[in-house]
Amino acid sequence: MDNQYFVDSGNLSAEALERKHRLENDPSCRKNHMEYLPGMEDIKSDICEKVISQMNEYSPEKYTAKDVRTALEHDTCSIEDFKALLSPAAAPFLEQMAERARLETGKHFGNTVYVFTPLYIANYCENYCVYCGFNCYNHIKRMKLSMEQIEHEMKIIADSGMEEILILTGESRSQSDVTYIGEACKLARKYFRMVGLEIYPVNTDEYRYLHECGADYVTVFQETYDAEKYETLHLLGHKRVWPYRFDSQERALRGGMRGVAFSALLGLSDFRKDALASALHVYYLQRKYPYAEMSLSCPRLRPILNNDSINPHDVGEKQLCQIICAYRIFLPYVGITVSSRESAGFRNGIVKIAATKVSAGVSTGIGDHESKYSGKESGDAEGDEQFEICDSRSLDRMYKDISEEGLQPVLNDYLYV
Repeated sequence: MDNQYFVDSGNLSAEALERKHRLENDPSCRKNHMEYLPGMEDIKSDICEKVISQMNEYSPEKYTAKDVRTALEHDTCSIEDFKALLSPAAAPFLEQMAERARLETGKHFGNTVYVFTPLYIANYCENYCVYCGFNCYNHIKRMKLSMEQIEHEMKIIADSGMEEILILTGESRSQSDVTYIGEACKLARKYFRMVGLEIYPVNTDEYRYLHECGADYVTVFQETYDAEKYETLHLLGHKRVWPYRFDSQERALRGGMRGVAFSALLGLSDFRKDALASALHVYYLQRKYPYAEMSLSCPRLRPILNNDSINPHDVGEKQLCQIICAYRIFLPYVGITVSSRESAGFRNGIVKIAATKVSAGVSTGIGDHESKYSGKESGDAEGDEQFEICDSRSLDRMYKDISEEGLQPVLNDYLYV
C-alpha cells in the first residue's frame, strides 16, 4: 500500500486513529474495489473496456518528435495523435500546441469564457479517501446546511450576478440523501439559470429525479483511472467501488441529464495515462450519446486540512498546459474547465488558449458565502473546507480580468423553452 498519502495520524481522534490502523493493516476490513455493493446499478456498459484497454496499451516514452509534428499537421486529431501530444516528446512543442489549441477554441467557442461558482451544502462523508480533506477519518468541523441556509447562500450568490451554480456535497447518503439534494436543486432553480451537481454517484432513476428537480448536468471525478492505484487510495466506503464510479456519467445521461463532466485528479497516478483515459471517456461516450453536452475539468492535487504534504508530485503548470492544449486539439467541441485550484496568472493565460470555463467567488467551506461576499465576520457554524484554493477572485474581479484580456465573460447562454 502507498502510505505517502495517508493523513497525519497526529490530527486524528483516538477512535479515528484506531479505525485507520485497522484499515491499513487488516485487508478483511476492505471490500473488493471492483465488486458492486448491494443497491448499486450495473448498466453493463461497453465504454469502460474501450477506455482502459487504450490506457493500458499507452507507453508515453515511445513517441518521438516526429510523431508530435505529424499529429500537429493533421486536420483531425486521432487517438494516436492525441497520445503523441500527451507524451514527453511533445514538451518542446508546447508553443505550437498552444497556437493550434487557440485556433480550435476560437472556431468553436469564439472569445467567450463561461463563469460559475460552486456551493458546498454539506461536508459529511462516509468514504476514506486518503487525499481528501472531507474523508471520514479527518478531524474537521462537519456541517450540513438546512434548506433555509441553502436558500440564504444562494440568494447571496445570485445577488452578485452569478447565473450558474454547482452544488456539491460530501459523499454521505445518510447525511445528504437524494431527496435533500433534490430540494436544493429546486431552490437553485429559483435563483440560477444553470444548475450543476457534483455529488456521490447514484443510480439512473435517482439521476432522473434530480434532473426533474432542476439539475442540468453532473460532474464526477474518477480521481484516477488506474484501478490498482485507486484501490490503495480509497480504503472504505461506496466510493471504493471503481466501476460504479466509472459509469456515473452514462447513468446520468440515461437519467435525462443534459450534460456531464469528467476529470481525473492529476497527480494521484501517472498523469499522462489519466489524462488519456479522461479524454477517451468523453470521446467514446460522445459517440454513444451525440446529443449530450460534455466537458473536462483539469484539477491537480491541492493541500488539504490536517495534511499539508499532499501536493501535485509531477504535474507542473507546463505539464498541465500541455494536457489542456492536447484536450482541445483532440476534442475541439468539448468544454474545458480550469478551477480555482490554479493561480490567477495561469487561469488568465489558459482561457486565451484552450479553457472555456472558470469558477469565481469560490469557497470550498460550508456556509460562509455571506462572510465572503459581504465582508462580515464568519460565523461559528461554518464547516471546514475540502482543500485549499489558489485563486480567490470575486465575480466582479474575474469579469473585469477576463474582459481586459480581450475575452467575453458569459454568465449563461442557455434558454429554457
